[in-house]
Amino acid sequence: MKKLVSTALAFCLLASLSACAGGSSSSAASEATSSEATSSEAASSEAASEPAEEASPEGAAAVMSYEEYMAAAMDDPVTIQAYVQAKQSYYAEQGTATVYLQDQDGGYFAYDMACTQEDYDAMTEGTKIQVSGYKTDWAGEIEVIDGQLDEILTDDTYVAEPVDMTELLGTDELEAHQNEKVSFTGLTVEPSTDAEGNEVAFLYNYDGSGTDGDDLYFNVGYNGATYSFVIESYLCDNTTEVYNAVKNLEVGQTIDCEGFLYWYEGANPHITSVTVTG
Repeated sequence: MKKLVSTALAFCLLASLSACAGGSSSSAASEATSSEATSSEAASSEAASEPAEEASPEGAAAVMSYEEYMAAAMDDPVTIQAYVQAKQSYYAEQGTATVYLQDQDGGYFAYDMACTQEDYDAMTEGTKIQVSGYKTDWAGEIEVIDGQLDEILTDDTYVAEPVDMTELLGTDELEAHQNEKVSFTGLTVEPSTDAEGNEVAFLYNYDGSGTDGDDLYFNVGYNGATYSFVIESYLCDNTTEVYNAVKNLEVGQTIDCEGFLYWYEGANPHITSVTVTG
């Protein structure tokens, strides 16, 4: 009987000890969980209090210098910062505009750049902007296509002075100044031939097929060579002084011109000013 009682007592004591041990383990686990939750909350609170870093757009390119832009391969994505020198009229249906840009190192031509009407209106002469797109070659013209206006920058402005390129006409060196604001002096107005075979001082469109309001093409001579200049109607329409100055030109007159050194199978400047000097 004592053995039975002793055994029963021992069993009860063992069960009691196990229960106590189990309670201690459960309590310890609960305390650990509570501690981890507190640490997690503290970490979350600390992270929330720190300022979030701005994420860069996926695949965004670094802003290129003019030298880097010119060294880029055709069809490569490019990002540039430069200053608006002039702009063609806004194409509302597409939400685009063609912009003549320049910095202190060279010129750029952003063809059909996507932008809002509001941003277009804000891009006055000298305004600094950032543009992303793709570099391409159109009949020798190096330009940015499929581009977009990334932002208008307000840190500074720049308006380029036209550089006299007269002596570079007909040389390989002229192409290095493509899209820059340029001037030419002492040019002679040479005849163009219209659809009826008449010699005239200018044509509506390159082949004479246009009417008032279309582009104006006129020939000039220098040092025995002839060059084709153009009044781009989306840049200077038929209400502008230069458009009407060209309409009044006469073959044989001497003129000075200013504009942008556009390129189409050779120099084909977009002219913004014409002055008759003789």
